[in-house]
Amino acid sequence: MARREETDQEAAAPPTQRPASVPVLGVGMVGYAFMGAAHSQGWRTAGHVFDLPMKPALAAVCGRDRAAVDAAAARLGWAAAETDWRALIARDDVQLVDICTPGDSHAEIAIAALEAGKHVLCEKPLANTVAEAEAMTEAAARAAARGQVAMVGFNYRRVPAITYARQLIAEGRLGTLRHVRAAYLQDWLVDPEAPLTWRLERERAGSGALGDLGAHLVDLAQYLAGEPLVGVSAVSETFVRERPRLAGPSAGLSGAADAGVRGAVTVDDAALFTGRLASGALASFEATRMAAGRKNALRLEINGERGSLAFDLERLNELSFHDHTEPAATAGFRRVLVTEPRHPYLEAWWPPGHALGYEHTFVHQARDLVRTIAEGTDPAPSFADGLQVQRVLAAVEESAEKNSVHTPVVL
Repeated sequence: MARREETDQEAAAPPTQRPASVPVLGVGMVGYAFMGAAHSQGWRTAGHVFDLPMKPALAAVCGRDRAAVDAAAARLGWAAAETDWRALIARDDVQLVDICTPGDSHAEIAIAALEAGKHVLCEKPLANTVAEAEAMTEAAARAAARGQVAMVGFNYRRVPAITYARQLIAEGRLGTLRHVRAAYLQDWLVDPEAPLTWRLERERAGSGALGDLGAHLVDLAQYLAGEPLVGVSAVSETFVRERPRLAGPSAGLSGAADAGVRGAVTVDDAALFTGRLASGALASFEATRMAAGRKNALRLEINGERGSLAFDLERLNELSFHDHTEPAATAGFRRVLVTEPRHPYLEAWWPPGHALGYEHTFVHQARDLVRTIAEGTDPAPSFADGLQVQRVLAAVEESAEKNSVHTPVVL
C-alpha cells in the first residue's frame, strides 16, 4: 500500500542512520466534526513525535457540504477535500480510510474501502447492529488475507496509564481478578431543551449513552481483564423523550435549537448493567449523559486477590495501585504518576512529570496503526474486537427490554 518500500538494510539501520525518505501512507478521512478533528490531530502529530516506519500524509477529507469541507480541510491540515466518500476511496493517494461518521454509515464505507484494497480505521462503536458488525468483520478477515489492516478506534486504550494498568494485570500483579467497576458520566443532556442531535436518534446512532459511552467501558473492561464478558443484566431509561430539533448543523455535542419544532428522542439517556467475565469475575457498568456536573468522568477499578488498580480520566496521568501483599500497617493505595520514559508511549514525549492530555490518545492510536501496517501484524483492537463489544451492547439492550433478565453474550 505504500508508495515506496524500505530495503532490508534501511529497516535494520538505527533511526539516526535511516534515510530521510520513508514510505508515505496516504490517509483519507470521512467526517470532520468532533472526532474528525481529534483524528486529524493524531495524524498530523504522530510522525513528528515518534520514529515511524511510514509517514502519514493527510491526503483528503470528505464531507457532504463543499464549503464546509473545504474550510475543514484548510483548518485541519488536509491537502484536498471531497464531497463523496466513494471518490475519496478511489483516490490513488489514499491507502488508508479513516471513518469518523455517525454509526449508520460505518458498515457501508468500511466494507467498500476494504474491498477497494484500502486499510481502514473506524471510530467506535464499530456499527449500529450486530449484523452490520459481523459483515464488517467478515470483510476485514478477507482483506487481512490480502495484507490489509482494519482497526476500530477505542482511543482510551492508548491512555498511557490504562496501557500500563493492562501490563500490570497481565504480569499477575493483581492475581486472580474478582471485580471490575466501570462508570462513564457526562452531563451535556441534563438540560431538557438541549437540541436533538444525531446522537439522540436510533437510526443514526444505534443507541444512546450505551453505545456512545458504554462501548468504551465494555472495551476497557475486556481489555484490562484480558477476557470477554459472557452475560449481562441491565436497565436503561430515557428521561427526556422529546427535544427541540436543530436549527442548523450541530457543533461537537450540541448546536442551536429550533424552539418551534420538536422531535422524539429514540435512544437511552442512561444504562446500568452488571456482567460476568469468562473467568467468573463480576463487573458493573454505568453509562449516562445525565449526571449533572460530570463533564467527561470515566472511572475504572479492578480488584484482584493480590491488589487493586483504579483510574480516573479526569486525572489521566495517574494510576492508583494497592499491593495487598504488603504488610497491613503500611499498605494502601498509592499514586503512580505515569509520566516516566519507561511507561507506555512516554519515551517520545516530555520529561517526567510533564503531563499529557486527551488528544495524545489519538496520536498514540495513529502511531500504533502505522506500525501495525508496516510490520504486517494484527491490529488491536481489531474489527473482531469491535464485534465482541457490539454483541455485549446488544445483550444489554435485550436484557433491559426483558426487565433485566440475565442475557448471555454471543461469543
